[in-house]
This record gives sequence, structure tokens and C-alpha cells, in this order.
Amino acid sequence: MRILAISGSLRGDSYNTGLLRAAAELAPAGVEVVLYDGLLEIPPYDEDTEAAAPPAVAALRDAIRDADGVLYATPEYNGSVPGVLKNAIDWASRPRATTAMQNKPSAVVGASTGTFGAVWAQNDLRRILGLTGARVVEAELPVGRAQEAFVGGELASGDVREKLTDVVEALVDAVREREVVLSGER
Repeated sequence: MRILAISGSLRGDSYNTGLLRAAAELAPAGVEVVLYDGLLEIPPYDEDTEAAAPPAVAALRDAIRDADGVLYATPEYNGSVPGVLKNAIDWASRPRATTAMQNKPSAVVGASTGTFGAVWAQNDLRRILGLTGARVVEAELPVGRAQEAFVGGELASGDVREKLTDVVEALVDAVREREVVLSGER
């Protein structure tokens, strides 16, 4: 099973990217978590160029299509999702009839240095993903005061590691459910 991990942060020492790296370590046997690193190359969404999407957009769409599920980690900028992440989702979700995001099992986590752990951004991202047709799992993980959960760039908080494991397992379960439905075994 392949899970695509997309961080909404471009910062080199991003706590959100750190969460995704930790998710890769914590994933169950047989589950590969692959970190997507092309967010910066995606141009602003432009419906006029949608049919001839730039190569970076085609690569993002392919990465989502090839993944069994997607794990997003979002910081919170001005109380919501970072523009660069929203822009990528706008590109990936079009054209609506053939989007790779349709029914794609997805989960959202988030970290911030504030006390609320990017809760508003996570809620907004879940809503946005739902509108794209993604199947968003209910598990959530707000990591407040992220600077205290990480030591030397590594996720050190046992409590956060445990909750992150729960989110990854919920996403894996959603992928497996979808596979059963698609195979017609239900």
C-alpha cells in the first residue's frame, strides 16, 4: 500500500513535514509513506491553462492517482490553510469528472507553534478535500506547541506519536475498505 504525504509547509525545518516523516516511520508493515516534495513548483491555478496543465501539476495529479491514500499535514496561516496547499488542491481536483482525488481516502493532521495545533486549518482542509470528492477520515491530530513535540527535528512526544499512529491506521483502514468495495467483495 502506498500513502502519499503532502505537507502544506515549504519551510525546511517544518514541523508539519516532520509529522509526515514520523508517519512514514510509524506506518504498519506493508505500507509505504512517500513524501511529496513538488509543492513549490506548482504555479498559481489558472482555469485557462487547465487543459494543458504544467508538468509540475501533471506530476502532482499522477502522484495522487498512483497513491492508495493521501496524508496531508497543514500549518495554519492567518487562521486557515496555506495558499500553496490550497492552490495545489485546486489543480489536483480538476477537471472534476476525472480528478484523481475522487473517493481517494485522505487524512489531515497539523502542527503549529501556537496552542491550538492548526485546528482551524485542519477543519478548513477537511472541508476543502470533501468538496473535491475525497473520502476524508474522521481521525485528527492537532499538535499545538509543536516546538515542544520535536527534538532535533525528530518527533519526540510519545503522546503525539501514538495519536499519529492512530491517524495513519485510520487512513490505512479507509484504503482497505475502499479496496474491498472496488473489488466487489461486499
